[in-house]
Amino acid sequence: MNAQPTAAAAGTIDVGGDLTVNRLGFGAMRVTGRGIWGDPPSRDQAIATLRRVVELGVNFIDTADSYGPEVSETLIAEALYPYPDDLVIATKGGLIRPGPNRWEADGRPEHLRAVCEGSLRRLRLEQIPLYQFHRPDPAVPLEESIGAIAELKNEGKIRHVGVSNVSEYQLREAQKIVPIVSVQNRYNVSDRRSESLIDLCEQEQLVFLPWAPIRETGRGVPVAVAAERHGVTERQVVLAWLLAISPQVLPIPGTGTPEHAEENIAAAAVELSPEEIDAISKGVLPARPRTTITGWLRHRLAGGPG
Repeated sequence: MNAQPTAAAAGTIDVGGDLTVNRLGFGAMRVTGRGIWGDPPSRDQAIATLRRVVELGVNFIDTADSYGPEVSETLIAEALYPYPDDLVIATKGGLIRPGPNRWEADGRPEHLRAVCEGSLRRLRLEQIPLYQFHRPDPAVPLEESIGAIAELKNEGKIRHVGVSNVSEYQLREAQKIVPIVSVQNRYNVSDRRSESLIDLCEQEQLVFLPWAPIRETGRGVPVAVAAERHGVTERQVVLAWLLAISPQVLPIPGTGTPEHAEENIAAAAVELSPEEIDAISKGVLPARPRTTITGWLRHRLAGGPG
């Protein structure tokens, strides 16, 4: 890959049937401080990162009021407002932050209304294109939390509703109250617990947003072999794999630097073979080319980096 690829190389997907975006987005959690708390080390770098991803064709940005808290949403507006016509901003509500790296559920209707209206102000939006319930709260009936979000949608403050960190049963319960257009659960090469939900999203044309998409990439030999074969990073391979496994998957890798964002977006142009996709999915080596696999194994046994 010589020229910097753009997110358009990933193709497109429809969110809610009426919002078409490129199928490689950006997760804006890491434009905040350490522990996803407070301001970033460099505000200028965070703003440059947000502007760079949009320059490279990203038109789906995922955030939440709890990122910072409030920092990520504020930076998005500072960097990108007035927004491009095709930019879809998805945010979330339902978690509170007692401190760095601490996350607690709050699904009370009054809390969800307050944070949604706060998100509208910070993002300078009249309507949030996609609002997601961040996590079910065991202390609050799910129907009460989703019911509050449905009311906000009826008031025109939300265009589409999504859910996050849910089981299939919880998704079905939410769907009884309001149309759900997306599911955001943890999913990557090492964590496949939400595989059945990806299947469901395919059947019902929902968008599946995998969070932590490039976590723990170094554990798979097939990933490393494919990276060597294509001359790319292992992170780029797992993003390409996510794009390949289902047309309903919209990866949202995040970072706080423009350079890392460019690397992630370049994954849209990595074309894995069916054999490589299958090998990564199964966690076993493809049958060939043996010379590449053997060379990589010798390199690792000799103490070389992955």
